[in-house]
Amino acid sequence: MKIAKWLFRILPFIYMVLIWILSSMPDDAVIELPSSPIDKFVKESLHLVEFAILYVLFVFAFLTTRRFSIKRNLFCMVIACIYGITDEIHQSFVPYRSATIIDGVKDITGVCAAYYFIYQAYFKKRFTKFGKLLKAFSKCDEERSKNVIS
Repeated sequence: MKIAKWLFRILPFIYMVLIWILSSMPDDAVIELPSSPIDKFVKESLHLVEFAILYVLFVFAFLTTRRFSIKRNLFCMVIACIYGITDEIHQSFVPYRSATIIDGVKDITGVCAAYYFIYQAYFKKRFTKFGKLLKAFSKCDEERSKNVIS
């Protein structure tokens, strides 16, 4: 279980490197859909998802420490938003890529949406099934440790 715990702790950083590498390539380097409007829609929609995933990975990393708090949740959100803005600045220097304010807004909006659901589920006891999943994730290592000690 220790390997899985550490994997969850380094996963956000691996994902950040992946984002950086993909942002360094032309937008059609990895995939280009046959229909230009669909291709553009999918890639623009990914701004909402890409940094929300980063935020969620940071949350799971903190959940493995069993020290997840409202302040740490906010910290995860801020880091994901800052990295989204940093990525947009980075893309402005990459040939065949563009960086716009609206892309940064989409990055931050995706993070804020994910933050809302996790905050409500974990701290405010709404979205109970999702909240139970988050709590179970943070306690799975604790219960395993108790079983080993007993």
